[in-house]
Amino acid sequence: MAGKDRKKQLARQRYERQMQRRAARRARARRIKIIGTVAAVAVIAGGSGAIAFAMNKSDKKTTPTAAASASKSASAQPTVSAKPGECAYQPLTDSPNAKDVGTPPVKPVKGTYDMTIDTDQGKIVAKLDGTKASCTVNSFKYLASKNFFDNTKCHRLDTGIKVLQCGDPTGTGSGGPKYGFGNENVPKAGSSGQATYKRGMIAMAHSSQPNSNGSQFFIMYGDAQLPADYTVFGEITQGLDVVDSVAKAGATAPDPQSGMTAPKKKIEIKHLTVAKMG
Repeated sequence: MAGKDRKKQLARQRYERQMQRRAARRARARRIKIIGTVAAVAVIAGGSGAIAFAMNKSDKKTTPTAAASASKSASAQPTVSAKPGECAYQPLTDSPNAKDVGTPPVKPVKGTYDMTIDTDQGKIVAKLDGTKASCTVNSFKYLASKNFFDNTKCHRLDTGIKVLQCGDPTGTGSGGPKYGFGNENVPKAGSSGQATYKRGMIAMAHSSQPNSNGSQFFIMYGDAQLPADYTVFGEITQGLDVVDSVAKAGATAPDPQSGMTAPKKKIEIKHLTVAKMG
């Protein structure tokens, strides 16, 4: 009897370990990163370790785990269809780190908006393009009205591709709202599939899953070549020096679990607002 109980216990432990590994793989697939170029990886590797995925015309790569998990998750996600002139915000049912704040109205905004980011390091202001990126700006306006970004840390600094990434309430790189949406206003790609993301641009970060834009965004503090796969929804008009000061302090060593490099000089969004200009 004792032998049978021992076998059951071992079997249960094996099962629990399998479930933990699967959960870890799903979390890695959901983690939102900006994919860098081969050149960017070389720069980062020369510093604190490579965390960006290499991607160019002849050698497009992601981690096999992320690609497999994204495929399975995408097939399980409910789909949302939108009428012409409306936004499709798709529920994310397999994101345990997501925060449920409802979904934005399907009718997008139009025109130009001011986004004011009050941080503990100073104020950052961006002009948002509600015409070319209407569903993205619509989402940011909605999330700001829910105080979604308040008291959240900018969790990632990538000194290779010159990016400060913010917008995740969990600070892990895998958080956001319980909905996602597709790209819009993506810069035109060159023959290599890359596009120039210029200093001062503010763009959406997403995972390898389709329609996974949510709340995480990145600020370019220098020009960089990135895959033409990220929605540009505005530009910084004030406070880029705040980002520069954070970037100048450098990044931490990559986290052993996520590979993420955080800014050494911590920066926290105290309050974020989005308001129509004019």
